[in-house]
Amino acid sequence: MFEQTMTRLHELMIVLYAISILFYFIDFLNKNRKANLFAFWLLAIVWVLQTIFLFLYMINTGRFPVLTIFEGLYFYAWVLITLSLVINRLLRVDFTVFFTNVLGFIIMAIHTFAPVQVESQAMAEQMVSELLLIHITMAILSYGAFSLSFVFSLLYLLQFKLLKEKKWGQRLWRISDLSKLEKISYILNSIGVAMLLLSLILGMQWAFIKLPDFILYDPKIIGSFILLILYSTYLYLRIKKNVFGKSLALLNVAAFLIILINFFLGSRLSSFHFWYS
Repeated sequence: MFEQTMTRLHELMIVLYAISILFYFIDFLNKNRKANLFAFWLLAIVWVLQTIFLFLYMINTGRFPVLTIFEGLYFYAWVLITLSLVINRLLRVDFTVFFTNVLGFIIMAIHTFAPVQVESQAMAEQMVSELLLIHITMAILSYGAFSLSFVFSLLYLLQFKLLKEKKWGQRLWRISDLSKLEKISYILNSIGVAMLLLSLILGMQWAFIKLPDFILYDPKIIGSFILLILYSTYLYLRIKKNVFGKSLALLNVAAFLIILINFFLGSRLSSFHFWYS
């Protein structure tokens, strides 16, 4: 019972950490103070829980937790979170904070879901299954965000066409203005990129644990990384290159078509997606 409770608390930390990174990513892109503050306090909760577990482990074992690889991973994740919180409060270096947290999330996921550290085989199997569940949930949430973004880009293109052809009418007024459509599409893509990145991190972790013959060049994995690159390019063009308007909407539509190809064709060609035992 105690082992199961500790497992649930570690999984809760992973979820809180993922949400924190999502808000850090929004702040990283938009200099959003509220998002940064929310991310900071979520990460602070994770840090407090980690610190409590660290001290309890030290009291239980009577030594500093660095003698095994899994102890070292946990302490390493704790150090990264601590540094991230300090940098965020004192230096305000958003780039460093975001990527430090991504690295910390990877380390913490490896530690939390590695079945080697769990004494019960049944609990180990359950943790691996829950890792897969979190991975799939995050992937679907990212696809949902990209899908809504695609809808707003289509509305943008329709509105753009109506304005260009000067077709004033009720349909025109029922569609929101161009700037609002583009902004919502951008926000949804920002959320989608962060969720997809975290999903890929957890998915790779599951594959390395569960699949002895796991290959990185699986069609679904390649397709997912192509999607991450495409949507990251979208964000880069908008933020750094100040690309707006129709060209960005068309890129978003094209990226969504790649999602459909990856979801349906990539899954059929994959050696393990939807066909694992």
